[in-house]
Amino acid sequence: MAEHTIPIKIGRCEIRAELGRGGMATVYRGYDPQVKREVAIKVLPREFLHAPDFRTRFEREAQTVAGLEHPAIVPLYDFGEDAIADQPYIIMRLMTGGSLADRLKQGPLPTTEAARIMTRLAPALDYAHSKNVVHRDLKPGNILFDSNNEPYISDFGIARLMSGGGATRGVTGSGIVGTPGYMSPEQARGEKVIDGRSDIYALGIIVFEMLTGKLPYEADTPMGVIVKHITEPVPRILDVKPDLPRGCEMIIEQAMAKDRDDRFATANVLAETLSGVAKGEQVT
Repeated sequence: MAEHTIPIKIGRCEIRAELGRGGMATVYRGYDPQVKREVAIKVLPREFLHAPDFRTRFEREAQTVAGLEHPAIVPLYDFGEDAIADQPYIIMRLMTGGSLADRLKQGPLPTTEAARIMTRLAPALDYAHSKNVVHRDLKPGNILFDSNNEPYISDFGIARLMSGGGATRGVTGSGIVGTPGYMSPEQARGEKVIDGRSDIYALGIIVFEMLTGKLPYEADTPMGVIVKHITEPVPRILDVKPDLPRGCEMIIEQAMAKDRDDRFATANVLAETLSGVAKGEQVT
């Protein structure tokens, strides 16, 4: 197929629309006639078909998600390769409720809604970490909602597997990978040892953005944002939105601590603390 041309079929699925196009994948809305349901189909762009690293990364995403069975992780239905186009694809549940990024375009969320979202997502993230999987690209665009307004974690395309010593391993080597606005300092430095606390930092940024409608660090260039994650103090969320409960300050300070040893130990603890603040409880 020509670039930007929507295919008619991928595997056995009929293609109905393009949902999104990024640097590493294109996602289509499709229909699986065998089981009679709508699905999301993620394909590797044709320009990457002959790049072994990209194909391996794509296959690894399928294997990673297939091994993560959790109610708040977008489920994988199938993985294969289109025989005609020689194009690998992943078939996933179609999430019809849009993304958190879409919702934040309308402005910040109430503290209670931010807590609800975190309460559902935190166990999924802790579960992934228990399986030695670090997401590395948590952001509002990768948090999707179903028709019942329940959030899910999606896109494990750059997830890495932790070895027994806590180091991550994958096909991309060390290097800086991820989205600058949501990178932990250690990820921004391109450190080889990355663990689940890097995802906790990203959750802190997502909470900051949900509650204020703004990112904690902004700059004119992506590299400028990366430098701020490494060098600048954690922004005071009450300076941005003074009407928030005072406990939000402590949550952001701990979730986004520069030293990962000072962060919340798990996503669940972060979520429980935020829920308490949303209910008016005092936190210390």
